[in-house]
Amino acid sequence: MSEFLNWISIPVPDDELKIWFSVNNIIYERSELYRDFCVSLTNLINETYLGNTEEYENPVQMSQEDNEKHFEWCWNKTIENFQKENVNFILDGKHKNYFKLFLEDVYYNQPNILVRKSVNSFMDDLFSREKGFTKSDLELFTEIYKLLDSNLEK
Repeated sequence: MSEFLNWISIPVPDDELKIWFSVNNIIYERSELYRDFCVSLTNLINETYLGNTEEYENPVQMSQEDNEKHFEWCWNKTIENFQKENVNFILDGKHKNYFKLFLEDVYYNQPNILVRKSVNSFMDDLFSREKGFTKSDLELFTEIYKLLDSNLEK
């Protein structure tokens, strides 16, 4: 149990972090780009979702199909916005499936509005080097980094 608590709560020392980044070919500038992508996507989802929000309770329940269409529109719009800046992500792939499943679980199917609203700050925090990385954060960060990196047209 103590190992698990350490895994989710104790920041990785800087020297271990540098080794981890080096071994996993993580480039700081790209991590900033991927942070921007994740935050842009989740921010667009938050801003355009027509289901219940903190400010507004929609009496019409959003269907699974509505949520999928919303995600699809937000995904395509985010990819398009990055293309305008000459940053080209592949439209479909494992990265899209990952975000779709993740957001279905923690956003679209989440009954707690406050949890849904925290998704954007979660993504921002996950990529923040100022707060430090726990081993748990580092594994999730690396997984998302590698997914986006393998789907960036270079």
